Amino acid sequence: MKHTIAVLVENEFGVLSRVVGLFSGRGFNIDSLTVAPTNDEALSRITLVTRGDEQIIEQITKQLNKLIDVIKVIDFEPENAIEREMVLVKVSAEDQSRAEVLRIADIFRAKVIDVTPKSYTLEATGAPAKVSAMVELLRPLGLKELVSTGPVVIGRGAKGWKG
Repeated sequence: MKHTIAVLVENEFGVLSRVVGLFSGRGFNIDSLTVAPTNDEALSRITLVTRGDEQIIEQITKQLNKLIDVIKVIDFEPENAIEREMVLVKVSAEDQSRAEVLRIADIFRAKVIDVTPKSYTLEATGAPAKVSAMVELLRPLGLKELVSTGPVVIGRGAKGWKG
């Protein structure tokens, strides 16, 4: 089962290395990893996606909480979170498929960010399922390149990290 985990950490040299080392040292895989500073310059937020049953996720959470620079760990449940992903997709756009690429982009509210005689590059942001659906519709048209941020997540409601 897929889990999106957010880890609030001190913005210090080597913290990311220790978090990633914890996963590799225990044989856990990271499907996606995003790191960025927060509104507090002293803190960073690591958002990672991993897979495992409840026992494995509980073990990961406990191990993360033991790391000295980790302040808080949240395993987001889908109903309590807003999850978004950004993708850049370069797709073939020959004469016969140009209009279809533009129709798909319009349906998914993607932006055309580059045009060449033989390709379009699209930018799309949304829920991971929406982004994946767009990519799957573009694939038969000739997907040339795909780059994704991986999901970022924030809790629903007024509470933040401190609440």
